[in-house]
Amino acid sequence: MHLDRILPFSHELMKKFVSTGDIAIDATCGNGHDTLFLARLVGETGHVYGFDIQKEAIDATGKRIDREEMGDRTTLHEDSHANALNYIPAEDHKRIKGAIFNLGFLPGSDKTVITTPDQTITAIDQMLAVMPTGSIIVLVVYHGHSGGEEEKNRVIEYASYLDQKLVHVLRYQFINQKNNAPFILALEKA
Repeated sequence: MHLDRILPFSHELMKKFVSTGDIAIDATCGNGHDTLFLARLVGETGHVYGFDIQKEAIDATGKRIDREEMGDRTTLHEDSHANALNYIPAEDHKRIKGAIFNLGFLPGSDKTVITTPDQTITAIDQMLAVMPTGSIIVLVVYHGHSGGEEEKNRVIEYASYLDQKLVHVLRYQFINQKNNAPFILALEKA
C-alpha cells in the first residue's frame, strides 16, 4: 500500500510545518512517541511542551525522552491540554508552529480516563487564537471507545464551522475500514 497510514500521515503533516527553532505541542503525550518525534523536529533551539492528564503517560514519555537525551528541549505537564497555554510563556505563543492530539485513551491503561470534547475544543480554540499563520493542529481521532463518538462528533462540528478564510480543515480517513477506524483532522491556520 502506498497511501500513508494514519500515524505516519500525521507525522508527514507535522514535518511540513514544524522545523528547527520552533515551539510544538504534544497535547496528549500517551507513551511519548509524538513528543520524541516533535523534539527531533524542533532541534536544539526549539522546544516541545507535552501534556497528559495521566501521570503514567507523563512518566512513560519522560523515560522515552530521557533515553534519547532530549530532555533539554521538552517540558512535560500532567494537566489537560485545555490548560496548555498557561504553561507556555506568552512571548513564545507566536512561535508555536504545530500541535498534535491523539484523542482517546492511553493504550494499556484505564479506558475510562479519556479526553473530553469540551477540553479538546477549548485547547484547539485557544491554540488557533495565538498560533501564527502557516501553523498546524493535527488531531488523530480514535472514537471506538466509550465517549469517543461524542468527542468525534463535537470536534468535527466545531471544525466544520471554522471560517475557511482563517483555517483550512482537512479530513484524512480510510472509509472502508471496519471497527471505528481512526482518522485525522488537520487544521492549517491561513
